[in-house]
Amino acid sequence: MRGAWVRLLFLGPAGVLVLLFFLVPVLLTLALSLTDLSTVTFSRPRFVGLANYLEILRDPFFPLILRNTLKYVALTLAFNVLMGLSLALATSLLPERLGDAFRALWLLPRITASVVYVLIWQGIAAVVPYGLLSQLTGVSVNWIQQYPWPTVVLANGFVGASFGMLLFTAAIRAIPLELLRAAAVDGAGLWATVRHVILPLLRWPILFVTAYQTLSLLTSFEYILLLTDGGPGFYTTEVWALHAYHLAFSNYYGNARFGLGAAMAAILVLIGLLVSLLYLRLFNFRRLLEAPRIEVD
Repeated sequence: MRGAWVRLLFLGPAGVLVLLFFLVPVLLTLALSLTDLSTVTFSRPRFVGLANYLEILRDPFFPLILRNTLKYVALTLAFNVLMGLSLALATSLLPERLGDAFRALWLLPRITASVVYVLIWQGIAAVVPYGLLSQLTGVSVNWIQQYPWPTVVLANGFVGASFGMLLFTAAIRAIPLELLRAAAVDGAGLWATVRHVILPLLRWPILFVTAYQTLSLLTSFEYILLLTDGGPGFYTTEVWALHAYHLAFSNYYGNARFGLGAAMAAILVLIGLLVSLLYLRLFNFRRLLEAPRIEVD
């Protein structure tokens, strides 16, 4: 009993935080998604059951928004993981102080206010004589309007790659030097060492970053909102989380439909749970939680 109380003492505060800031909001979102709450019906919301979910499925733009979401997650995830891994490998080969300085510079977009960061991108992508890209390429176009998806992916990617860069760098530094020296003694060059020694040992960090950033990107829309607001045009870069925000808080027609937006958020939570279960099955994360097998004579 004493051991149980000690565990409860340590886990209790975290359990309360999870209950208050995750479970309760999820339950409230589910409850709200079953009503027609909006700015019109705010004083007298009605229980409508699954009507909001059926409306989402019948929406003619539902396939487009779903495709946009999958496209955004896939492209940005690939950029984040590959760029983070490349940065970690490259800076690990530099002298320690120089590598640390480069990683610190790469972290600047992450610690910069989102609005300021997007203003920098708007300045880079503007037409001549203000836009840096237009000046360098000699093509005077608004790059955000002309190429919205590359801009969205790169703007998110330069921020997201820093997460993988830090984790992969820490994992590379944790590799015993004896393994690298043994590879050098065996005649392995730089590429062979990276391919046959370093990358296999980074398997779990790579899988973790992939799973974590997939779930993060599913709910991410901040930079899309600030850069394109779902445009240019009609739903060009509108993703699921941004569409839920537009329905619930920034509707084009002035009627904020909180119930419908909550239904979209609830579906997104369900998608996140399914993706989590899929990753747990495919990546076999349970092996990380197993007790080490130590043989004792």
